[in-house]
Amino acid sequence: LWNGSFPFYPGTNACFPFDTTRAAIVSIFLSMLATFIIILPGIRGRGRLFWFLRVVMGLFVGAVVLTIQFTRDWETGWVTANTSYKSFSCALVNADIGLHIGLVGMNVTLVGNPVNQVNETINYNEHFSWSFDADYDHSYGEGLEKGLPSPILYVAEKFTMQSPCSVHRQYRISGRYASLTLWMAFCTWLISILLFSMPILLYGGYMLLLTAALMLFSLLFFFTARNTPKCPIQFGPASLKTDYGGSFWLTLATGLLCLLLGLGIIILNSVQPEKLKLVFNLDEGKGEE
Repeated sequence: LWNGSFPFYPGTNACFPFDTTRAAIVSIFLSMLATFIIILPGIRGRGRLFWFLRVVMGLFVGAVVLTIQFTRDWETGWVTANTSYKSFSCALVNADIGLHIGLVGMNVTLVGNPVNQVNETINYNEHFSWSFDADYDHSYGEGLEKGLPSPILYVAEKFTMQSPCSVHRQYRISGRYASLTLWMAFCTWLISILLFSMPILLYGGYMLLLTAALMLFSLLFFFTARNTPKCPIQFGPASLKTDYGGSFWLTLATGLLCLLLGLGIIILNSVQPEKLKLVFNLDEGKGEE
């Protein structure tokens, strides 16, 4: 021991205060929304409200489709347990252990109750990537070399390629295909925005339907990995179980919203085209053109 700690372990890794990628995307879309709000007083009459609603809906869908690519809460789980802290030590700590799975990797968090125990600050957030340009087992090996806490290594080991749980390949492939379909959904969303601004309303509605279909397909890809039989993650009598996270439900809600909007535009275009032109602030001459 060296001053009450093991000399071959590094200092405590501070958890990330926030996701910088998500913050950047949200900031960009909020800046665009602020710009449109500045333009809003220049829109005449009751078309101002419809124009503002279209802007908000369009930016919301685009922000969601782009942000969920990088979130790490498609599947989440927490457990509170008394567990060993590090290898070669018999010290037990009481901590909250969290597992957060995304499309390109997962995060394992460890927060002590209280945070300061065994002369250390127990507040970890470790990321292990399984994207096609990353080596998950190499990241796990680096964690072993750094001497990460035993609960983090125990959870991460369940997702290695050599683990008998055999979930690494399923999560990697399912996450990859889900990510690809979401990028395609982002492209169809851009095309729908262009078609609505031209305006070609009917084909814009078709693109919204395609965007909804792609988002729902991404959920189907992730659903196959989520329902793969997993090894139990036990910490004594407590078990770490996961469930669908915020990104999954946000994707589902946004996909259903695009489905309803697309169907509404197509139905209005067939039944009452004049009301559809009113919603999109089109006069008679421009609509015929």
